[in-house]
Amino acid sequence: MNHWTQNAIFYHIYPLGFFGCEKLQTNQTVHRINELEQWIGHLRSLHVNALYIGPLFASSSHGYDTIDYYEIDPRLGTNEDFKKLCQKLHENQIKVILDGVFNHVGREFWAFKDVCEKKWDSPYKEWFSNLHFEGTTPYHDPFYYDSWEGHYELVKLNLYNQNVCDHLLQAVNMWIDEFDIDGLRLDAANCIPPHFFKQLKNFTQSKKKDFWLMGEVIHGDYNQWANQEMLDSVTNYECYKGIYSSHNTKNYFEIAYAFNRQHGDHGIYKNLYLYNFVDNHDVDRIASALHDPRDLKNVMTLLYTMCGIPSLYYGSEWGITGKRSKHSDEVLRPEVHLNDIKQNDVVSHIQKLGEIKIKEESFHDLHYQQIYLTNEQFVFQRNNCLIALNCADHPSEVKIPEGTYQNLLNDDILHIRSTLTIQAHDSLILKT
Repeated sequence: MNHWTQNAIFYHIYPLGFFGCEKLQTNQTVHRINELEQWIGHLRSLHVNALYIGPLFASSSHGYDTIDYYEIDPRLGTNEDFKKLCQKLHENQIKVILDGVFNHVGREFWAFKDVCEKKWDSPYKEWFSNLHFEGTTPYHDPFYYDSWEGHYELVKLNLYNQNVCDHLLQAVNMWIDEFDIDGLRLDAANCIPPHFFKQLKNFTQSKKKDFWLMGEVIHGDYNQWANQEMLDSVTNYECYKGIYSSHNTKNYFEIAYAFNRQHGDHGIYKNLYLYNFVDNHDVDRIASALHDPRDLKNVMTLLYTMCGIPSLYYGSEWGITGKRSKHSDEVLRPEVHLNDIKQNDVVSHIQKLGEIKIKEESFHDLHYQQIYLTNEQFVFQRNNCLIALNCADHPSEVKIPEGTYQNLLNDDILHIRSTLTIQAHDSLILKT
């Protein structure tokens, strides 16, 4: 049976930045999440049918330092606000995906505060990884604990403690029962023990058969996490890098190698619908990552036509820029307003790509075949569609099979004998 993600287009927002929230928790409720209802028309114009809302749980600062897994951040609103939004999104056939930050919590998390107060007398002292009273931390605690990558404001949970697992699963249960969420993106998935993902998979499947689990994984063999027992998908960082780098170096061999490695005849992920993206809340905006802005449309063509699930990061549809600094990601997560969106040729291109992705069954499975490849030209096939790209600064010819094709991007009919001319920094999607 086909899963809904096979025909999904995601839109990803980082809500604390998206709404211009205060940097630190104020404990004052501001009903900002309600504003997302105004964006539904824009999402539908992009043919988006899944909204991934970044960290939503109550937190101390940036969202990944959770205070409470059962409440949305008061800087965003109330649970009741979010319930109404979920209902409205579902009425518009848009799935809702939340960020499951289950590897670590913030120091203001209620159980950790109990340990700080009661120390060895706290019933929660075993809730945290390697917590012991024979050391200290940079916060001068009278105990030591594991953190996430040396960031001691992020306290690593002990997921080998079943009480901790049960607390998280009960939270997931609430979000499914009360809000009817459709999936979770699991933060820092490579840091989480497999047994927890197996529990999570069994639990969510028992609640909602088509519930989707996707893990944030930067390196490694994606099959370790995405398999029948654990997660459904992972972040495709391999192709994220390959897509922009291939254009910056005018070397389509890089991304073609990755496509073939993943989904070619001997691909190692032939059965995985990976989560594809060209930017997100942790990496430079694609408009800033590219050396030549003329390549942006070709980048989006690859994102929407490659095997897997395309995800668009908020604002990138109109070329918003941003490069992370050594100490801050804030520029990647700006406040935006609906009236900031200006219709341009990139937005129009993405809208057309969304229409093609949804309508054309060629893009709903994982069939992939390379047809033609040079440094600056690339043609590949997805069932009865050919995707042809040229990143050169001049029109170029590519060899494709003889036949009559419809260019789905503009509905032109092309009669090809042996070669096809592609304009500079342009792409075509040809249906036989």
